[in-house]
Amino acid sequence: MLVRRLRQVVGGQVATETELRTLAEQADGWARATDAQLHAAEGRLTELNANAASPLTQIATEVRRVEALSRELKEARRLIEGLERRTRELRTAWLKHHADAGSPFGQTP
Repeated sequence: MLVRRLRQVVGGQVATETELRTLAEQADGWARATDAQLHAAEGRLTELNANAASPLTQIATEVRRVEALSRELKEARRLIEGLERRTRELRTAWLKHHADAGSPFGQTP
């Protein structure tokens, strides 16, 4: 659900300010969790490689896990960057709209 909505917003769909903040927080959590999992898998792989008696199947499993987590982290970072860019676009459009509409405080009765 998170990845799908991030892709939609990054792809141009409109989102509210509240949703943008929520998506940013969730995406950041996803990236941090994935990064932690990646570091743990890399640590396990290092330990397995250091032990000559480690079964090749365990090493292969960790290699696949590291590759999958690396791809996931790359996608998370790409979507976060896209979300940041899209957030700036939407905020700029909102500010421009309100600037063009004029301030009700600047009008004289």
